[in-house]
Amino acid sequence: MNESPATPMQAALALVRAYYAAFNAGDRAAMCALLAEDLAHDVNQGARRLGLPAFRAFMAQMDAAYEERLEDIVVMADATGTRAAAEFTVAGRYLRTEPGLPEARGQPYRLPAGAFLEIRGGRIARIATHYNLPDWIAQVGG
Repeated sequence: MNESPATPMQAALALVRAYYAAFNAGDRAAMCALLAEDLAHDVNQGARRLGLPAFRAFMAQMDAAYEERLEDIVVMADATGTRAAAEFTVAGRYLRTEPGLPEARGQPYRLPAGAFLEIRGGRIARIATHYNLPDWIAQVGG
């Protein structure tokens, strides 16, 4: 039985699901393999970071300060396969104090979040993540 080739939408959905599965597995190399070299990463409440080296540095900083798992992930994509979105719950613990944020003492948190993604050439070329920072600060005792 021959399988029909994936539509652009199906390919985008599979790509984004693989990205978030790699996140949850803690496999940063697998995550980066799904990203474009010139990735544009729009961090919630922060400046745009450009390129894979900036993304790797961001992830190293995040991994040192937070332990996170994404739950209830829902992924959507447009018919062209060039735009996707994901909605999820971030279940985490705050491990190391970040500048300008409350003191870290291993506090747990659960936070609804979402991301918008652009896909180009079979890779994720832009990620814009959004969540409610005041909600997170309230949860960790700020």
